[in-house]
Amino acid sequence: MKEKIYAIELNNITKTFGEVVANKDVCLNVCHGEILAILGENGSGKTTLMNMLSGIYHPDSGEIQINGQPVTINAPKDAIDLKIGMIHQHFKLVDVLSAADNIIMGRHQKSKKTRKSKLPSELSALCESFGFDINLSKKIYEMSVSEKQTVEILKVLYQGADILILDEPTAVLTPQETKKLFAILKNMKQSGAAIVIITHKLGEVMEISDRVTVLRKGESIATVETAETTPKQLTELMVGRPVSLEIERPGVEQEKNMFEVHRLSVKNNDGVYALKDVSFSLNGGEILGVAGVAGSGQKELCETIAGLLPAEKGAVLYHEENILGKTPAEIINLGISMSFIPEDRLGMGLVSSMDITDNMLLKSYKNGKSPFVNHKPARELAQSLVEKLEIVTPSIKTPVRYLSGGNVQKVLLGREIESNPNLLITAYPVRGLDINSSYKIYDLLNEQKKKGVAILFIGEDLDVMLGLCDRVLVLCHGEITGIVDAKTTTKEEIGLLMTGETKTQQEEDAE
Repeated sequence: MKEKIYAIELNNITKTFGEVVANKDVCLNVCHGEILAILGENGSGKTTLMNMLSGIYHPDSGEIQINGQPVTINAPKDAIDLKIGMIHQHFKLVDVLSAADNIIMGRHQKSKKTRKSKLPSELSALCESFGFDINLSKKIYEMSVSEKQTVEILKVLYQGADILILDEPTAVLTPQETKKLFAILKNMKQSGAAIVIITHKLGEVMEISDRVTVLRKGESIATVETAETTPKQLTELMVGRPVSLEIERPGVEQEKNMFEVHRLSVKNNDGVYALKDVSFSLNGGEILGVAGVAGSGQKELCETIAGLLPAEKGAVLYHEENILGKTPAEIINLGISMSFIPEDRLGMGLVSSMDITDNMLLKSYKNGKSPFVNHKPARELAQSLVEKLEIVTPSIKTPVRYLSGGNVQKVLLGREIESNPNLLITAYPVRGLDINSSYKIYDLLNEQKKKGVAILFIGEDLDVMLGLCDRVLVLCHGEITGIVDAKTTTKEEIGLLMTGETKTQQEEDAE
């Protein structure tokens, strides 16, 4: 019988960083015309393993075979030559260049003149064939997160990759964009591409993959046929023990109207209204969810409340005091303890070149009475968070850019919660986190709720919102289409509100 030839075959791959073993004797394989999902907790070695295929790291031992041939991948160029393309969780784009320039960057052409003359038609044909709608002349710094993701995908496809590796590709996509991406991946699979997708979303694993390889603490635990497993079984393989998938929603006596927004209108950087006459209240001891398709005004709402974005009109009241128009520093000086966890964790939330300890200091270094910064409390906090949140890191002195995306999120969220806020604004707090870590975060938010903290929770998973939040506010094109009780509403009702059908219209249709 003829031996099966795999597009990718990894045999006993081991990779260490100092004393940290990222991968140990990992084995997996992927066929052409197949989609393999890789699951594992944060820090289990998923991204490190794929970075060895893309030429960023080199294995300490073990063998990589591509299309049945042993290969050595020492640099990204080697991976490209082998038609391997990786789409990273954190974008690898040059902000000041256009989408088109980023897409063609690194691709070698015999003639620059030929490249320039054929480029527009080549890129347009590529976009059309895969169903992408993007302005290729737009600068990266002008783009939304989802547009940047699209550029990353197009860049890899333009390089001719037929082995595609995607690291958390849907973390920044809307449900509609995710559906479109999956359609593209299925088309590529049918055309013979081999696809590896790293994701924490079990629903996506069940929908898109043919097989699943589970990693735990750097080792490959099992590879199973997707059609023959369940989300619960996959979770137990990841964590190593049974895990409850129930989300707690504790009943808490609420402090009415701790925080209020009145007729808030905000323009975005393009001068277009991102929020229009938005009004709502938030009680102490309450979690208010904010749902909506990406780009519906969630980002602008967070940044305006945090003092990072000016408003055209309206009022933002904290204990009946208007904080609108004040800078973040002025808000803090008023004695308002507000924590803001931004969507862009490495861009706005943390300094990637700093270690965990120094990132803890970013919230408190100005409070010192001496010209010298006292690092001891920050070190103690950093060590406490590493233990409490199970942050996988060589040490608290490790720059956060070397941590996995999920562990970066834990550092950011842990720092904000430990600042003992009265008002907590969270934008996608579990984005990129595995199941076990996500539930730790839900528990932390519930702890804050029990302390009387008012929590604004911007999320994308409606099942989580219905289980965790007390009420859900729905935004569509910058306007509130409804505020519903999470205990009595349904995903279908919220879905209609997300499309622009107001609560009143739904009630009229029901009659």
